[in-house]
Amino acid sequence: MSVSDPHPDTTAESAAARQRVLLWMILLNAFATPLMLSSANVALPSIADDLSLDAVTLAWVPMVYLMASTIFVLIFGRVADTAGRKRIFLIGTAAVIVSSVYAAFSVNSAMLLSARFAQGVSAAMLYATQMALVTSAFPAKVRGKMIGLVVSCIYVGLSAGPLLGGFVIDELGWRAAFLLQVPLALVVLMLGVFKVEGEWRGRTRVPFDMPGAIGWGISIVLFCVGVSRLPDTSGLLILGASAVSITLFLRHARRSAHPIWDVNLFFNNRVFTVSSLVSLLMYSATYAIVVLMSLYLQTLQGLSATNAGMVLMIQPVIMASLAPVSGRLSDRVEPRILATAGITITTIGLLMLSRLDADTSLLYVIGSLVMTGSGFSLFSPPNVNAIMGSVSDEHAGSASGAVATTRLIGQLNSMVLVTLALALMMGNTPISPETYPELARAVELSFGIGVALCVPAIVLSLLRGRVHPQR
Repeated sequence: MSVSDPHPDTTAESAAARQRVLLWMILLNAFATPLMLSSANVALPSIADDLSLDAVTLAWVPMVYLMASTIFVLIFGRVADTAGRKRIFLIGTAAVIVSSVYAAFSVNSAMLLSARFAQGVSAAMLYATQMALVTSAFPAKVRGKMIGLVVSCIYVGLSAGPLLGGFVIDELGWRAAFLLQVPLALVVLMLGVFKVEGEWRGRTRVPFDMPGAIGWGISIVLFCVGVSRLPDTSGLLILGASAVSITLFLRHARRSAHPIWDVNLFFNNRVFTVSSLVSLLMYSATYAIVVLMSLYLQTLQGLSATNAGMVLMIQPVIMASLAPVSGRLSDRVEPRILATAGITITTIGLLMLSRLDADTSLLYVIGSLVMTGSGFSLFSPPNVNAIMGSVSDEHAGSASGAVATTRLIGQLNSMVLVTLALALMMGNTPISPETYPELARAVELSFGIGVALCVPAIVLSLLRGRVHPQR
């Protein structure tokens, strides 16, 4: 069970007030971080022009962020269980502010990539603790509703980011996109430091698994670098080394008494395992939609950043509208029913996107994004509720870290597949009118792979076990 540090005022009224402030802190952060991420994705074409980046290097701008987040979310998930979930959350908030300012003042690709890596490390602290705080502070009967609110705020941030980001990029340049979340992050930090009392952590303290953490980090770095160098022979060799490293990491994790990632959860808990795998497949299939569409709309369709942002915000607006409903339904309806329906709708949307070309009408593009947004919002809250509801509160931090890690691995896979498609179709050439046909083929290939990933996700989602007891 998770515990909160004792505090002199323990009345029900003060506890409820603390819950409300904690919820506002989490919801503001859930809005602010994706606000920056989605606006940064709209900035990619402008970044490429200003810093003279080729297609593969440009793909590293979002990928290095995801790489860092994927490496460190496990570490901070385990640290938060012992050091305190609120403490790690607030340290991450402060670090995000610093790294975002650093990114805004980058003058070359090396500086920007290092800033994005720092942003990823900072965000990992937030990803590892956000859902754990919700699970620890709120009873099971309203947990689905709270998760739905958090997911909704994430989608509101994703919705506002393209429009606000596109506007500030057109008016102030791409650097301003990295500063959008800073004022909100400062508010989150002040709330957490001065208004949210107490702490949440697990009951037991365990040794930190340093060998596991190092092995995990090496595996992820080798994987990303290897794919980015394909089809060169060195890429294949690096990917082989990554496979060996991942195998050794999993072997260590299964044998360690206190692994950085408790993979035994995946072997002993069917609902947890299948739901996590479905999440991995879905994020692998869908995360790169915004990156691909940002490039497609501003190059092949010739839209400004503002107009592209208006189109890109459609999908997350749909998600933000439907996620709370989906979250409430997941407290009563089996996740396998809701989530499977959502995956099916998403698959149809991806199939539509795989048919895009330079002459596709914007109405068709919008319809495709409505489909993917509706499907994913119907899938995500029930799936998260299934994962978090399948473990005891004692393991909430580790489970939250696993949720975030699975999501990040999926997102990273999605960007890796885009990087691979760009490498195969364009190589190290810059994105220009002369290479637009190659870019169009890379977009088509990426969405086609997404459709292929959704098919096993549908099957697995149907086969997951029950979450709610039979009545």
